[in-house]
Amino acid sequence: MKQQGKSKSNFHTFISWCWYLLINGVVIYLVIEAFSESFILGIIFAIIGCLLLAQTKSPMQAEQSIEKELDEVMKEDSPTPTNRTYSKDGIPELNNLIGLATVKQEVTELANFINIQNVRKQKGLKLTPLSYHCVFTGNPGTGKTTVARILAGIYKDLGVVSTGHLVETDRSGLIGEYVGQTAIKTNSVIDDAIGGVLFIDEAYSLLGGSVADYGKEAVATLLKRMEDDRGEFVVILAGYTKEMKDFINSNPGLQSRFSRYIEFPDYNADELHQIFQKLLAKFDYKITKDADAALRDFFAYQVAHKDANFGNARFVRNVFEHTLQRQAARLANEDDHTRENLSEITKEDLPIEG
Repeated sequence: MKQQGKSKSNFHTFISWCWYLLINGVVIYLVIEAFSESFILGIIFAIIGCLLLAQTKSPMQAEQSIEKELDEVMKEDSPTPTNRTYSKDGIPELNNLIGLATVKQEVTELANFINIQNVRKQKGLKLTPLSYHCVFTGNPGTGKTTVARILAGIYKDLGVVSTGHLVETDRSGLIGEYVGQTAIKTNSVIDDAIGGVLFIDEAYSLLGGSVADYGKEAVATLLKRMEDDRGEFVVILAGYTKEMKDFINSNPGLQSRFSRYIEFPDYNADELHQIFQKLLAKFDYKITKDADAALRDFFAYQVAHKDANFGNARFVRNVFEHTLQRQAARLANEDDHTRENLSEITKEDLPIEG
């Protein structure tokens, strides 16, 4: 079955590429014929143009190469590798995350339900139809991508998908700049996700362009592949709560396939502090008592006065990075560097006012 799904994926990509070449060939022919008024010359240049397009790396391929290079650079900064396959410790790993109590409960209940359905199948009992596709809603920096990685591993352990890898993308990874290119890009990303989970961040932006935008083509291609390759991969859409609900409700095909919503709440002040402490421990830093007290007050103030663009864990990461920069500036004026002062974070190092 997996081989059949891969063959269908390759067929979709081949057809999309042929269509791309055909459209561009016709455009080249019309331009040359219009200027030269020669049918033969137009045909010759159209053929040459198609051959050059076939030999040239497409914008999609070039973009994927850049993304792979960036992924290698950012591996150290990422909590878990994108292609990591989780063991049956997925639920404990989920529970070790800071905060996200309601998210943990919903994912655990989903995993338990799938597990019991598997047991019922072994006993010859009828199964309840279940959609594994999800919509993750919430503000940035609330752990949606991290939980998606863990859920991909849980799905693999429970037999929902075969490999449990996660493929991350967004609007730029799916929508092309030219006629016929969007289907190629979308099909290629889906091909990579076969056997695992496709995670589309800020999915609502697929329909946020102009009338001439190709977002609807990307959505149509995704829905068709979800039907053609049913059971071969799972899709998780993510983004702001209101925008995602409007996006799903705008298309009956999306409504019928995405009924499971998991809301990711903002972190509270104590959880933001825990995240900062975790970063300190990870990189061998220690914070003084007065600095830690000031940091707690700072996070409490930020949570009390946050706006719709508050970055949650991303905000903590930015504070941490600025703290290290300020510490380095302070230490640059000192001659004697010891393990102790290189590891110590003082109140002076914190990028906070007052």
